Amino acid sequence: MLLSEIKRDDRFEGFLIVRSAEQRAAASGKNYLDMTLADRSGSINAKMWDGTVQPPVAGSIVKVRATGNEFNGRMQLRVEKIRAAEKKDGVDMSSLIPCAPYDPKQMMEDVIRAADHIADRDLRLITCELLDRAGDKLMTFPAAKQMHHAERSGLLHHMTTMLRSAKAIMTVYPQLNPSLLIAGVIVHDLAKIDEMDADALGLVADYSIDGKLLGHIVRGVVNIQLAAAKTGAAQGKALLLQHMVLSHHGIPEYGSPLAPKFPEAEVLNMIDTLDARLYEMDEALSRAMPGGFSEKVWGLDNRQLYRIPDGEVAR
Repeated sequence: MLLSEIKRDDRFEGFLIVRSAEQRAAASGKNYLDMTLADRSGSINAKMWDGTVQPPVAGSIVKVRATGNEFNGRMQLRVEKIRAAEKKDGVDMSSLIPCAPYDPKQMMEDVIRAADHIADRDLRLITCELLDRAGDKLMTFPAAKQMHHAERSGLLHHMTTMLRSAKAIMTVYPQLNPSLLIAGVIVHDLAKIDEMDADALGLVADYSIDGKLLGHIVRGVVNIQLAAAKTGAAQGKALLLQHMVLSHHGIPEYGSPLAPKFPEAEVLNMIDTLDARLYEMDEALSRAMPGGFSEKVWGLDNRQLYRIPDGEVAR
């Protein structure tokens, strides 16, 4: 049962994420736990009237046994038992938060393999250095706080689908330089790790100071410069990669001060936009009825999308 489905007197037993938790004193003087618990459907206030239980850590996963309760017109949980989740519980993270549909380990292997096979030595050194810098954070990091690929392992998801698109496009346009395009795809959003504060669950609390003052495009350009200096890569190659990062949003209105100035930069912008828009379309249409329209999608100029009924058009 998802939290959004709970009604008064419903019994709930399952795993939830702790958004906040603190011990408070009731009017009677007795202590109680006041918590906000969440799953992928939303959050709910929860009370536990056993004042001897210590509040769980925010951001942790707990197993809860509780009953639905209505207070001031809103649903609550009246918690009877609570404990920290254990590794042996095998918690299904996709029930708690949005998760990428692919195994993060496999996606990480695909990205590392693509980086290792970049033919140009300088671009390979820079790309591999930036991946090393990202480290294990990349396994769970989202690609956004609210927009496309705002999910656990979303940055890897975005990167690997773009890699597949790039490889397919290069079979049609063999004049494209594979080293430049593959390196650009891998590094174009890596500085989002600097831009956002995300926990191990892939949940973004806020944009970091770095993100608010610089943003991932400027930080990405700086990181490439640092990686080139560290590895001894040619500055001319670094400059090409920096331009791809700088221009990958296409126009100033979307955050890029320069438009793409060579074919690989143009293709990077195109497949980045394509992947982001298709993700947002899929998300919006998944909540629409077949034959009906979605809600307005802010990231797609407030368009309402039509969900074509399954089977209406032969594949």
